[in-house]
Amino acid sequence: MSVSIHEIARLAGVSSATVSRVINGSSRVTPETTRRIQRIIQDCNFVPNRSAVHLKHGKSQIYGMIVPDLTNPFFMEMVKIFEELLVENELELLLANTDFHSTRMQRSIHRMLLRRVDGVAFLASEHEAGPLESLVKNRIPVVTTDHYRTAPGMSDIVVDFRNGMAQLILHLRDLGHRTIGFIGGSDGLATSRIRRESFLDAIVKLGLSSRDGWIVAGDYRIGGGAAGMEAILGQDEIPTAVVAANDLTAIGALRTAHQKGLRIPDDISVAGCDDIEMSDIVYPPLTTLRISRRQYAQMLFDGLQWGAEDFTRPGKVLSLPMKIVVRESTGLAPRRGGRRNSPGNGASVTRKSR
Repeated sequence: MSVSIHEIARLAGVSSATVSRVINGSSRVTPETTRRIQRIIQDCNFVPNRSAVHLKHGKSQIYGMIVPDLTNPFFMEMVKIFEELLVENELELLLANTDFHSTRMQRSIHRMLLRRVDGVAFLASEHEAGPLESLVKNRIPVVTTDHYRTAPGMSDIVVDFRNGMAQLILHLRDLGHRTIGFIGGSDGLATSRIRRESFLDAIVKLGLSSRDGWIVAGDYRIGGGAAGMEAILGQDEIPTAVVAANDLTAIGALRTAHQKGLRIPDDISVAGCDDIEMSDIVYPPLTTLRISRRQYAQMLFDGLQWGAEDFTRPGKVLSLPMKIVVRESTGLAPRRGGRRNSPGNGASVTRKSR
């Protein structure tokens, strides 16, 4: 049977207002009375209506998080760590998954507004970012990722893909690779464009080569990576290494390479980005770029706190570093560039001198 705040007040011999002050941590109640009320609350297993308490003070103590794809382990790992950080600060999480659909994005924003969240960590992609204005108009702080735009109440985390990709391409060059392909993300997204440009920038600066047929779009999922690798291996000549926009894409690329009878990394090297947990258990273990989930979560939290403290001041730009993790999917470059001779599984690959 539930107990009301009025019953707690009756048992403690005080007013309901005094009980409310104790629940809210007010210093206007004597220590002795506070201890007595807290003991009764504990004995009765009384749970305060936090929604009503926070509504009174204009705060819900809830932070929203909007992600584009909960089937991607990277986002699942991010949600876990971000929620742990919120719990440590006695806050709650309201999670929404858009699945890259604009209508789901609008519904997610509407849910955030109805729940009067204190801030929103926005991990979805740029073409879904239109509804953000409704949050800002309601003075709800927002932190985006790779949005490349800030405003009062809106901060942005920029993942340092340029430095990360430079590390990865340098690693491949040191292994003797001179021809490198790339499977990117979904077309039309700012983060996809930045990853592709970062790849090309590193290729040019290190004097390596790629070509249109080796640079293809994916969709940040295993299927997109598999299809992208199929397209690259369908060229008359193939590169000695392929870099993927994220680990799921790289895992799809590995699958296609295995199906084609290619040995990784003897015939072709493959690398990813994100360092999700499964990247260390696929065969062979995946060379990738690590993004610290804990550092990422802390930046999201700090950015939201920054906006909550003073919504009128300019948003922050926070830079999230990347670090290469070398595993077994990258190795010394084959002595010759590849040429595909026949279609289908088990396709033979011949090499020609550079």
